[in-house]
Amino acid sequence: MERLDVVGIGNLNYDIIMLLERFPEFHEKVNAREAFFGLGGAAANTITWLAHFGLKTGYVGAVGRDEIGDAHFAFFEGIGVDTSGIKRVDAPSGVAIAMVHGDDKRIVKYPGANLFKEVDFDYLSRARHVHLSSNPVETIEAVVRFANEKGITTSLDIGEAPLSKEVEGMVDYLMMNEDEYRRKFGSLDPSLSRAKNLIITLNGGGALIRDSKGNVEEIRGLSAKVVDSTGAGDSFDAGVIYGILNGWSLADSARLGMLLAYLTVQKVGARSAVRSLGEVIEVSRELGLELPWSGGSHNV
Repeated sequence: MERLDVVGIGNLNYDIIMLLERFPEFHEKVNAREAFFGLGGAAANTITWLAHFGLKTGYVGAVGRDEIGDAHFAFFEGIGVDTSGIKRVDAPSGVAIAMVHGDDKRIVKYPGANLFKEVDFDYLSRARHVHLSSNPVETIEAVVRFANEKGITTSLDIGEAPLSKEVEGMVDYLMMNEDEYRRKFGSLDPSLSRAKNLIITLNGGGALIRDSKGNVEEIRGLSAKVVDSTGAGDSFDAGVIYGILNGWSLADSARLGMLLAYLTVQKVGARSAVRSLGEVIEVSRELGLELPWSGGSHNV
C-alpha cells in the first residue's frame, strides 16, 4: 500500500453560492448578481490545495449514488487524490447553499450521505498526517486517539464542535477562527487551549499562533477586498499543513496559509483560486512574502 502524506476526513458537498445586493425580506424574492456552483466540503477543499501542491493525498467521506457523487470521484481522481476511503451510500449527496452579502454569509446545509461516512483505520495508518473538519465529535476523538497512538500528526479545524480536554491535548494543530475561539474560551488568550499548537485565524486576515513551546506570535501582512469568504479557512489550513510537513516553523506555515486565504477570498467559490505550487511561489514573491521555499520540497 502506498504511503500518503495527508488524509482528509470530512464532508463532501455540492456548493451553491449566490452573491446578493441585499438579503430578501420575508416572502420576498431577489435576484443574485452572481452565482457559483461547484464541489465543496471543508476538508475536501484543503486536500484539493495539497494535491495541487504535489502531496500524496487521500480522503475519507461518503457520497450518494448520484451525479454529485460521480463528480466528487471524477474531480479527486483527476487531481491524484486517493479515493479508496470514500464510500457510496444509498442517500443523496450533501448540498450546501450560501447567500453572501458583503462580509455577511447565511448558509443552509443538507448533510445527506455525509452522515454515513465511516473511518477505516487501516486506511488512516497509511498517512503521515490526518486533517479533520466537519465531523461528529465521536469521529474526531476516535481518530485523534488512534493517530496519537500511531505517531501520525493531526490537524483539526474544529468549528463549533465540543472536545474533551484530554483529546484536545492530543491534537497537534488546532485550527479555529477568532469568533469560534472567543465563543469556546471566552477570550483570545491562546494559553487557554490545551492543543500542542494553536492557530487562530483573525477577522480581517492573518492569525494568532501559539507553538508547542508556548511562543505566541501574530501573523499579519495581507488583506484583500472580500468577494466571497467561502473556503478561506480551508485554504489557510492547507498552507499550514504544507508548511509543517516540509519542516517550516509554525509562523512561516501560517504565512503561507494567510496567502492562500488571501487568494481565495478574491474569487467566488471555495476552489476557484486553487493553483499549482509554482504559481503560488511566484505570487508570494510578487507580494514580497518571504517563505522558506528552498528549504522544503513538495515531494515530502
